[in-house]
Amino acid sequence: METLDETPRRSPAPRRTRWSRPVAVLAVLLSLVLLFVLAGTFGLTRGLGGLLGEETKDHSGPALLKSIQDMSRYEGAVGTFQIVVDLEKDAKYLPDALRGTRTLYVAAGTVGAYVDLGRAGPRSVVVDEDRTSATLRLPHARLGPSALDPERSYAVSKQRGLLDRLGDLFSDNPADERAVHRLAAQRIKEAAGASGLIARAEKNTTTMLEGLLRSLGFRTVRVVYT
Repeated sequence: METLDETPRRSPAPRRTRWSRPVAVLAVLLSLVLLFVLAGTFGLTRGLGGLLGEETKDHSGPALLKSIQDMSRYEGAVGTFQIVVDLEKDAKYLPDALRGTRTLYVAAGTVGAYVDLGRAGPRSVVVDEDRTSATLRLPHARLGPSALDPERSYAVSKQRGLLDRLGDLFSDNPADERAVHRLAAQRIKEAAGASGLIARAEKNTTTMLEGLLRSLGFRTVRVVYT
């Protein structure tokens, strides 16, 4: 007699694909990078400093004195300006979502206008024999460098492509704003040149010199800018 074996046969277990350790580590790193990029895109990383116990410490060294210059300028006027800078950098053959930056920055700063009294030589001052009248010939006023105010300047928005965000993660100076600051300082100085600040500086310098010389006994004071 034949005996039938009614025990059900088990199907062979599927083979599991085993990843090598370097490939698994690389996959984890890429996942973390993608997670940080997406979190930065939607602003999910803001406010994590307080949750993680972030603490700010100042380890800066003392300031070093590089040089001292004697100034002979009279700053006759100072203007305060505010400008919105919209700076965009695009890649030639890549879409903006992949490569490119656009920064909207509100910049506030001051520009001073001065008259360089040190350029006035001995022939620039003419006094009559009675010492009651004086004529001064001075150079025209100039604009000083524009100084940005970090307390009132801020970035409204920053748009960066995926490659730029990845580069910021491995860069020592992410989201470099030097180009934005240079453009803001240039635009503020241009606005100062068109605002009549130079004429105001010359007028105030004339008023100052007239008051000074009249206090010394001069009745007539004439200031000419050449």
